[in-house]
Amino acid sequence: MAPWTMLCVLLLAVLCQCLEPTSSTEDLQPLPPKGACTNWMGGAPGHPGYNGAPGRDGRDGVNGEKGEKGDAGLLGPKGDAGETGVPGVEGPRGFPGLPGKKGEPGEAAYRYRSAFSVGLAARAPVPNVPIRFTKIFYNAQNHYDITTGKFRCNFPGLYFFSYHLTVYMKDVKVSLFKKDKAAIFTYDQFQEKNVDQASGSVLLYLESGEEVWLQVYGDGEHNGLYADNVNDSIFSGFLLYHDAEQP
Repeated sequence: MAPWTMLCVLLLAVLCQCLEPTSSTEDLQPLPPKGACTNWMGGAPGHPGYNGAPGRDGRDGVNGEKGEKGDAGLLGPKGDAGETGVPGVEGPRGFPGLPGKKGEPGEAAYRYRSAFSVGLAARAPVPNVPIRFTKIFYNAQNHYDITTGKFRCNFPGLYFFSYHLTVYMKDVKVSLFKKDKAAIFTYDQFQEKNVDQASGSVLLYLESGEEVWLQVYGDGEHNGLYADNVNDSIFSGFLLYHDAEQP
């Protein structure tokens, strides 16, 4: 018999011995593991399994130690202004401060001056024209013109005018004019064999350039103004206060 034939017979005998069934359950023996038999042959590799589902999140870890303070960052842009807060409660009054140093002397304020007081030097003035008072008591600013008999306003403001007239021989009716219009009237009836007095006064606001004067009102029957060395007829006026604008 050929050698390879004998080898096949021996292998067949061994295989039959390994696969021979037992006659009872008591004689059953577990199959030997792979490799128990010398000529055990493994099967083909199986297919790879599918990926399993993702596992659940683990528990949070323990907080680590606080790190060191980092460097300051760059300054950011300025934010919008916030709303105004509610005013706080007024604080207690402080102590008086020390007096300050004395200041330098200021410029002297300009003093507006305008005044006159004049008297009659001639008898029986002409009616319906300004009476010329040529006897000067005071006219330092020359605001009263003795050639025209008129006072001319140089500073706008409030003025006070008055007159005290001697009446003799005839009745007197005079008026104080402002800007070609009579402002007030005064009438005095002459009593025979007597010397009488007539007077009047008024406050007037004048603008620069306006004029004020006295004149006999009416015809020549009412021009009994009189003046001599012991009797005077006086016209006066002065500025009470200067005002740049009319009130």
